[in-house]
Amino acid sequence: MTEATPQPIQTQGLPLSVIASRTTAGLATLFCIGWNADVPAWFGLAFLTEQYLATILGLSIASLFLTTRLNGDETDRPPWWDYILAAVGLGTLLYTVFNMTTLLDQIGHRPDILTFIGGVVVIWVMEGLRRSTGWVLFTIISIFIVYALLGHFVPGQLIGRKVELVHLVQYIGFDPSAVFGTPLNVGAAIVILFVFMGKLLFKAGGGEFFTDLALAATGRMRGGSAKISVIASALFGSISGSAVSNVATTGVITIPLMRRGGYSGVNAGAIEAIASTGGQLMPPIMGAAAFLMAEFLEVPYVTIMGAALIPAALYYGSAFIQVDLIAARDNITPVDKDIPKTWDVIKGGWQFAIPLVVLLYALFFQNEEPERAALYAAISVVVVGLIRPYGKSRIGFRSFCSTFWETGLSTMELILIVAAAGFVIGILNISGLGFGLTLFLVTIAGNSLIVILLVAAVICIILGMGMPTSGVYVLLAALVGPAIIEAGADPIAAHMFILYFGMMSMITPPIALAAFAAAALTRAGAMETGFAAMRLGWVAYVVPFLFIIAPTLLMNGEPLDIVWDFIKTGIGVFFISVAIVGYFSRNLTLFHRVGFVIFGGLILSSLGPIPYPNVISVAAIVCGLLFTTLLFMAARKNQVSEKTATTP
Repeated sequence: MTEATPQPIQTQGLPLSVIASRTTAGLATLFCIGWNADVPAWFGLAFLTEQYLATILGLSIASLFLTTRLNGDETDRPPWWDYILAAVGLGTLLYTVFNMTTLLDQIGHRPDILTFIGGVVVIWVMEGLRRSTGWVLFTIISIFIVYALLGHFVPGQLIGRKVELVHLVQYIGFDPSAVFGTPLNVGAAIVILFVFMGKLLFKAGGGEFFTDLALAATGRMRGGSAKISVIASALFGSISGSAVSNVATTGVITIPLMRRGGYSGVNAGAIEAIASTGGQLMPPIMGAAAFLMAEFLEVPYVTIMGAALIPAALYYGSAFIQVDLIAARDNITPVDKDIPKTWDVIKGGWQFAIPLVVLLYALFFQNEEPERAALYAAISVVVVGLIRPYGKSRIGFRSFCSTFWETGLSTMELILIVAAAGFVIGILNISGLGFGLTLFLVTIAGNSLIVILLVAAVICIILGMGMPTSGVYVLLAALVGPAIIEAGADPIAAHMFILYFGMMSMITPPIALAAFAAAALTRAGAMETGFAAMRLGWVAYVVPFLFIIAPTLLMNGEPLDIVWDFIKTGIGVFFISVAIVGYFSRNLTLFHRVGFVIFGGLILSSLGPIPYPNVISVAAIVCGLLFTTLLFMAARKNQVSEKTATTP
């Protein structure tokens, strides 16, 4: 006798699980907006931050268990036990909300109720993490939990303090310096609002506008289809902050264009992967990691935005140069579809500049907190979306309302990731591993900054494989960041270094999520696409080392020094990009490619502490420009000769 498949309870045509998950997800977004708008103060009420965070965590846990099966598949037909798990998780955290003051007063006495609350939080978050992100992050967090219990048996500098199981569960599952700490605060108070703003923008037609603008600006150029991918993904990614969703959203448009234009499947997928991955570096919004960085370093978010400008320009500049040279080398045709005029696109969508202006004005001129600036920008999106639609896209009442639950469902995974990151930070504190790991890394590196950076880069890429960038950033910021700073790096440079290499795990095999997502669209080999993405995104593996030794690339220094270092770094990146593609006006010989690598390498090395840096960089620039001039003249001469030979 076979077991009957459970049928969903229907309410007005929708399964009960869908109604419940949308309700909890929508409430999470509403509470975030209300919290940042100080709505409780309107009624003379005051709540602790921990109460708000517990509410968002409980709603996110409930939403996730109602939408994700044990095997990680999405569903609108969860089994009966997932309803119970969702109810217990939400109920426990709501109990915590209503009794938070009493529980905080009793925390020193370790009552049994805290063991129950902490146990539910830890188990439910870990299981939700496993369902939503897979086994990689779940295993890493589990290793830290095991270390916290057994760390006092570890020999050497990594020995930890003895921690009892009950104490550990109470601490990481309830304490304000653990689960209800900085990572969850950033995710629940800031990131939700930025995701909400981004979703409103796309419902108003912003995504279509970005693609049309990229098409109009570059579609008529050689390799225009790939340039559309680079520009559209940069614009889209600066808002979405997710490499994989960026690939899925823009790739369905740009990849077919690139394939029809003549790009190979591997190159088309690699171009889309690097363009989408770099969106996490694009100001003004970037990804959730940027907000986390601002909180970790206790600096204004605008400082992080400013620091990200030059590296992002170098990253996308290199991508643009390479796709252009590949197009010239492989005779890629322009886009084979009707291309709108740039001015027509701007006239139709100029209103999308208003939310950006509101956001930047609030951040830079009003010195508002990021969450408040995002709230103002979201309001402006609604206004412009109602007044002036783009094409067939208009914010209506139903689409506006659906944005709330869509935002909550989009961020529930992130909320569980940052909650689990809070476990790690709590374990580092309670076990003493944070200090021990920093001492260990500094000792094995012999206090050498370059060795620590190399070790950190490898750790970031390995830990980042299969993990969202924000998750790996939080882990590495707590684990490796202090060691890099201890070795003498600027704090912002150290954290940007971690962010970059955590991001590069998205295109670095064997687990390169962005490259694999692009390969699924092109039907090319996943590993081939990943290695091609590494080649095209080479600059992201180099620039982090450069801004460690030259903080001017992070807008830290005298204005003239910043400008000069940016210019010469850009030229060095250009020379190496030419060598990697192997084309400039004509196919390059090995001699020319090696020459360009040498000239570019000398320019980039002049950023470091070497003798006569300006003399070396200027000499390398002159030699490189002489190379390009001779190649260009030789190519023109060949064209003239061929034209003369074919003329009767």
